[in-house]
Parts: sequence; structure tokens; C-alpha cells
Amino acid sequence: MSAPMREGTRLDDLKLADAVLNQPVIETERFLLRPLRPSDAGMIAHYTSDRRVAEGTRAIPHPLPPGAAEDFVARALSAKRLEDVWAIDGSGHRLAELLGVVSLTRMEGDQSELGFWIGAGFWNTGFATEAVEALVAANPHRSRTLFAEAFQDNPGSARVLTNCGFVYLGDAESWSVARGARVPTWTYLRKMD
Repeated sequence: MSAPMREGTRLDDLKLADAVLNQPVIETERFLLRPLRPSDAGMIAHYTSDRRVAEGTRAIPHPLPPGAAEDFVARALSAKRLEDVWAIDGSGHRLAELLGVVSLTRMEGDQSELGFWIGAGFWNTGFATEAVEALVAANPHRSRTLFAEAFQDNPGSARVLTNCGFVYLGDAESWSVARGARVPTWTYLRKMD
């Protein structure tokens, strides 16, 4: 069930996206988490073309190739997707229509992996923590366990996770496409039971 809408949102667009994708729209104090739509591709390309944003993720390349943002949105809109992606949309609260994204990827055994990135101009605003808290509270996959990771050179993302109730599980490594290398990570776990 979708959260109530505030004045200034495009209710018909959100209802359509919610129905088509079977993803809830989640309201927070400062923004909505809503399914992506094709019009988000431009801002996604803008934010993820920033090396700092790309290097904070496993999958975003740098430089960003033409069409990469459109492909990302198309995968997020696919009925056969494994990952649900929400836009962090502040337009109903006089903020940018796209501040970043937060996602859940289905895993085996009622588990999901959480991921997020925020446009560099919005770092240190609490938007990431607010988005992750809202997604964890809604638990749209009805997961019993959530996993997440942060690169060890990105303590801000680690703080977001610990502020949202994730506990440190251990060290690991993940491949970063933007860096073209394996990067040490901290792995986190959040029990939902």
C-alpha cells in the first residue's frame, strides 16, 4: 500500500508507476521514494558522471558511457528485474526531483541487499540516512535479513548503515567498475525479525 501523497506530487504518474512495477511509494519527512521513470535518466547521468559518485559504487562506470543511464532505468522498469530501485524525489518539498537512488536486490532465503547513492551536491544532508531508514521500515521485499556494504574509503556510507541499525559483519572486497579494481569493503547485516 502506498503512503499518502503531499501537494505538488504527480499522483497519476506515481499511481501508474506503482501499479506497473508493484513497488510501493514510500513517503519520508523530506521526500518520496518512488519507482524510477524514464525522465529520471538525465539526472541519473548527471550525478553518476561525477567520478566521486561512480567510485563509491560497484557498478557505475567512469566515464559514464552514452546511454548507460537510460539502460539503468530500463532495467529498473523491467518486469524481470532482480533489483527494485527507488528515486529519492524531493520535488514535493521544494527539493530536486532526483536526489539519488536507493535499491533492494533480491537474494536467496528471504534476504535482500541494500544499495544507495546520493548526488554529490546533497552529501552530508542526511538524505541517505532518511532514505535507508524509510526503506528498511517499509521492508517491501518482506526480507528477514538485509545486507549492505561500504567501501572502506567511504566512512560516510558506513555511518549511514550503522545509523540505520546495520551491524558490522566483516571485511571483504568488491570489484568497482569505475576504479577498475577490487576495493576493500565493510559488510553489514540488519536482521528484520
